[in-house]
Amino acid sequence: MTDSEAYCRSTCEELAGLAVFSGLRKDPLLRAFVKLLKPESAERGCGPLVAGWARFTALYARYACEAPFYRILYRLALADVNSFTLAAERDDWDGGGFLAALVANDLAALSRVATFDFRRLAGFYSELFCGAGKEALARISSEARLLAEAGIQAADDRWTPAAFAAFIRENGAGDLAGHRMFCIEDGKLRPAANSDPVRLAGMSGYTAERQVVISNTLRFLSAGGGKDAANLPRANNILLYGDRGCGKSATVKAVCNEYAERGLRLVELRKAELASLPTVMGMLAGRGLRFILFIDDLSFDAGDGDFMMLKATLEGGIETMPPNVVIYATSNRRHFVKEPRSDRPESTGDVRAFDTMQEQLSLADRFGVTVIFSSPSQDEYLRIAEFIARRHGALPEDADAARLQTFRENALRWERWFNGRSPRTAAQFVEWLSGGDDFPWE
Repeated sequence: MTDSEAYCRSTCEELAGLAVFSGLRKDPLLRAFVKLLKPESAERGCGPLVAGWARFTALYARYACEAPFYRILYRLALADVNSFTLAAERDDWDGGGFLAALVANDLAALSRVATFDFRRLAGFYSELFCGAGKEALARISSEARLLAEAGIQAADDRWTPAAFAAFIRENGAGDLAGHRMFCIEDGKLRPAANSDPVRLAGMSGYTAERQVVISNTLRFLSAGGGKDAANLPRANNILLYGDRGCGKSATVKAVCNEYAERGLRLVELRKAELASLPTVMGMLAGRGLRFILFIDDLSFDAGDGDFMMLKATLEGGIETMPPNVVIYATSNRRHFVKEPRSDRPESTGDVRAFDTMQEQLSLADRFGVTVIFSSPSQDEYLRIAEFIARRHGALPEDADAARLQTFRENALRWERWFNGRSPRTAAQFVEWLSGGDDFPWE
């Protein structure tokens, strides 16, 4: 056995021996990498090896974005969800015992794999084929040299259990480390493909209303998670209701973006998925970060079973909400349930109709805080429109009185022609203005 072959075999064995981080072996890039290292792959001839190398480099290019191999492997290890990373996220990792020894061995092995010298792999292939497939092997050798030159770095203290645990404790394990907003898909967390980047600094108006949401969120975040989760100051669940387009949903997303660095994540639960609420709660309860469970545009039809489930979750069920989860819901309806006139006592003559009505009204009362977003006054609407326009360069900061007057007149015409006064309408006006001032009424 040549030195190059022994080197490749040894690297393959390092990955095969992973215990706590064994899930990494399922990653497509590492699976392709392992196939390149196995001598039995080479024995089938030069063609399969060239195809295997092409698959590996294609996956590498997709993962890498010019990053060296050691950095990709480091990211993959940080993203792995296992008993160690979950304990670190919850701050339950004490660094001792049998698990600690396994983690230390795995990370030491991964640190050696991360500094793999791809030139040795190219040398191994050349030894196997003794000049056969010369052009293909020359290409592999050239690309392997580039990979090696980009990735030459000695193992450092980032690969120690203590360093891994510290990073995960601050940023979360798995997808939680790289994403701020999530949806529920097939009962699992799925990172939002294009999460809304809205920030508080980019919003105007409704300062007092947003401050309530901010204060409640800061209370939620004011104590650590993990072992201290039971001692978190109890923040309130919040209902944001009011007129459409006034920034209820944007406020929730902006708060999440503002405090994501402090371990806050947003999980959107759509109305159709409310049946999975207990499962979602149980899934989030075992994590070390804090979660806003976001239910947007909430309303129910009379007799909807999900109504009772949410009501029991908020208050009254035998299972309490996890201390690392709060519910922020938005609605255009103060009482959620569509209330037919036939449910009113004066329509039925039945005193028990009061019970039906009270049942419907009780859900809103179970949110500890209710924040009302009403349509802005004309002056408030214009201030919001001017703020948005200046941020987007559609209105100069030093606009003269005549230009400002024209802007305001058009903004008012816009809200009369279209959707009424709201921050959303103001934003839509500015979007149109940014593309030119050929308004529909001209």
